[in-house]
Formats: sequence, structure tokens, C-alpha cells
Amino acid sequence: MSAAEFDKPSILQRIVPLFRGFDGPLVLLVLLLAAIGLTAMYSSGYDHGTRFVDHGRNMLIAASLLFLVAQVPPQHIMKVAVPLYLVGVALLIAVAVFGITKKGAQRWVNVGVVIQPSELLKIATPLMLAWWFQRREGQLRRTDFVLAMVLLMVPVGLIMKQPDLGTSLLVMAAGLSVIFFAGLPWKLVLPPVLFGLVGIVLIVWFEPQLCAEGVRWPVLHEYQQTRICTLLDPTRDPLGKGFHILQGMIAIGSGGVWGKGFMAGTQTHLQFIPER
Repeated sequence: MSAAEFDKPSILQRIVPLFRGFDGPLVLLVLLLAAIGLTAMYSSGYDHGTRFVDHGRNMLIAASLLFLVAQVPPQHIMKVAVPLYLVGVALLIAVAVFGITKKGAQRWVNVGVVIQPSELLKIATPLMLAWWFQRREGQLRRTDFVLAMVLLMVPVGLIMKQPDLGTSLLVMAAGLSVIFFAGLPWKLVLPPVLFGLVGIVLIVWFEPQLCAEGVRWPVLHEYQQTRICTLLDPTRDPLGKGFHILQGMIAIGSGGVWGKGFMAGTQTHLQFIPER
């Protein structure tokens, strides 16, 4: 037997290095949360179709993709940041010009297949900002943060126009996180945070007046205003838009901290919640 055959690594020796870059405790926490989520889903809806199986399959696919992407060096990922961002913004512009409208929202575009470009920007935007700050590392100035905000607000504005408030807030949160960890000074962070907190308090405090019949908020679409008002007071429409919130409150209140037990939930199994 030749020396080359003795030096040939085993399958295990080839596989182990692939996992060395992973954060063990973090992976265990993610797996634990995933297991808890699957268990809760099975307990609450085990007798309603194949959603549990579908969810488990999707989690396996996502974990496989996560593992594959983790093998790619960050330098290679950064190479696609700019083209991915530009393609995403171009697709958002295409949505604004000739996008497909469904249920009052123009969020999709047909490029051979129907896609929702805003989903791409959830990854492309923070990746683009990370690329930008990497290029400016060691020489950051205020203008760099201003330009970063422009890079962030372009997709956020286009997504809000669709309208899609939820996705635009997610993209904004992801982008702001990158900007903050890039070294944004606290004196620039605190004022908008405090302003936002004061705004939330005022909305909650004046909810009866702001959500009164006939009152329209100038910035948001009517359905967005309705969602906020329903969240603040689901009893406004207990059998309609507020139904699921109220059922959730009943479930939490009746189950307490530890719940009613595995397979013993009442709100789903007694079919108080039609959408599961």
C-alpha cells in the first residue's frame, strides 16, 4: 500500500472542518428554538392538514441553505453585494412601473416567473451597507453615514410605495442595524429613538381620538391605519379584524405561563381560530 493511500483523509476528517467555523452554542440555541416551534405547531394544529410536515420540510431546506452559504468566504459574498442590490432596486422600479397588483397592493413582477422583489432586498440591503462600510473602514465620516442612509431609504421608499409597510420596516430595521454597528454615534441614534418612543406613547394615549370613525391619517394607507388601530383596541371589530388578537389573548389568559398542556389547546382544537 502506497504512502499516498495512508495519507488520504477519511470521510469524517473531510466533514469535520466544514463545521469548525460554526458557533456551537448559537447553533444549539437555534435548533432548540426550532424544535420548540415545531412542537408548538404540532400541538396546536396536528389535526389540520400537512402544515406541520411542510413547515418541517421548509426548515430542513433553510438549514441546508444556511450550511451551504456558510461555506462561502465572506469576501466572495461581498462581491455580489453591489449587483444584488442594483438588481433588487431595478426590480422594485419595475414593480412600480408595470408590476402585478393583487388585493390592492402592487408588489409582484413577472420576469418569466412571478416574483416579489422586496424579499430580495431583505438580504441585498444589509449586504450592500456592509460592503459600503467595509470600503470606508478606517476613514468613516458623517457623509458616509448620510450616503448609507440614502442607500437604505431608496429600497425602503420603493417598498412603502407598493404599499408594504411590514416589509419596508423589516428592510429598514436590518439596514439600520448595519449602520449602527458600523459606528453611528449615539448622539445621532438617541434623538430618533426618543422621538419614536414619544410618538408611540402619544398614539396609545390618544388612540380613541386617532382611531375614531372618519379620522384618516395622512401618511399611512387606510388598511395600515386599521391594522394599528385594531392592534391597540381589537374590540373595535371583535368578529372581524380583531378576532385573532382576541382569541390569542384568550389562549394566553386561559393557558397562563405554562399553557394547557401538549395537545390540549382549546382555541385551535375547538376551531375558534379558522386560520391556522
